[in-house]
Amino acid sequence: MAIRPHPTLAHERQLYALGAQRVAGVDEVGRGAVAGPVAAAAVVLPRRPQIWYDRVFDSKDLTAQAREEISALVVKHATVGIAMIPAAGIAEIGIVPATVAAMTRAVRALGVGVDGIVVDALVLPELPARQLSIIHGDQLSLSVACAAIVAKVARDRLMGRLDGVYPGYGMQHHKGYGTSAHMDAIRRLGLSPLHRVGFLQRIVASLDIHSGPS
Repeated sequence: MAIRPHPTLAHERQLYALGAQRVAGVDEVGRGAVAGPVAAAAVVLPRRPQIWYDRVFDSKDLTAQAREEISALVVKHATVGIAMIPAAGIAEIGIVPATVAAMTRAVRALGVGVDGIVVDALVLPELPARQLSIIHGDQLSLSVACAAIVAKVARDRLMGRLDGVYPGYGMQHHKGYGTSAHMDAIRRLGLSPLHRVGFLQRIVASLDIHSGPS
């Protein structure tokens, strides 16, 4: 599959033209997983173009190594905030509210005020900044793409560490997504505290899954 074109700063510049002084791109990862947190990142890029911007693509088009390298560049040169809502929080409020909460917390974790936000697909009602909600934001907006990469790297690292806490599920490999290997592991081991029980409710009975390690 051909790699899509580079995301640009067109949406960020649109907000700057409307008077914004500091614009953050916001995105999430892990929304469709069946285990682990939903993670979000907010990124305020330097307004002056950087050479490494040419390396940024939609995170899904990058290798794991490329994501690690670009994430390190973003953290070094931009202002970054990261937040995660664990499985228990998702079970309590639902995946969409949890996603919005993670994004909102990521913006607040920046440690600086922002008056413009480019966000992938959603709206963050608790934040007073002017917002642009765009579909496929990680393909179109450079700061959103950077946020997606940073959030992906942070979540993947966490899932790798949690693989040692809850061994046997293969979290290091599938990162909590519902692969066939993951579902086979659930059949053998039952559900762990990492699993989104509400998300799995519809198939728990058919799989005869029990409560696993705590």
